[in-house]
Amino acid sequence: MSDRYPLADLNALPDDIKRQILAVQEKAGFIPNVFLALARRPAEWRAFFAYHDALMEPESAGRTSHLTKGDREMIVVATSSANRCLYCVVAHGALLRIYEKKPLVTDQVATNYRKADISARQRAMLDFAMKVSQHPQELDEADFAPLHAHGFDDEDIWDIAAIAAFFGLSNRMASFSNMMPNAEFYLMGRVPREKKAG
Repeated sequence: MSDRYPLADLNALPDDIKRQILAVQEKAGFIPNVFLALARRPAEWRAFFAYHDALMEPESAGRTSHLTKGDREMIVVATSSANRCLYCVVAHGALLRIYEKKPLVTDQVATNYRKADISARQRAMLDFAMKVSQHPQELDEADFAPLHAHGFDDEDIWDIAAIAAFFGLSNRMASFSNMMPNAEFYLMGRVPREKKAG
């Protein structure tokens, strides 16, 4: 992590943010660095994670979507790779491996999604997400047709674009502040979890 922008002290944070971070720690077994890195500005932390959750967990906002959790993480990994964001590729790559139940998929998508072991539907989704991320000024009506052909509706397409755009922000914040991925992320989803006895 950056000496210029060190991680926030959990115990010095406002109670609402501290509670949410502790809930993440309880679920994950560790605190992902992004939560403490952005907590240095509590108002921005709240806004960032409210939008993050609305996009990545639409059911929590009362919305239905045709994008799976794996689809959403795949968009993050592909676009974050194009933006060369180490933190987001590693952290969201772990989630992608878990949701897709494919230990190799993250490395493939992060390196060259066009050669990855993904469906034609996911390939069309990533083609669109990458264009939003890298060349949004070139988007036109023709870019929507392949998505419609694979069963995405206009609200799904909004989700694809919004995830690509939101993580463009996240990538840039992580990169400029030298936010480093937690070591725990690297192995998640690569090997089977040990079964608990009993």
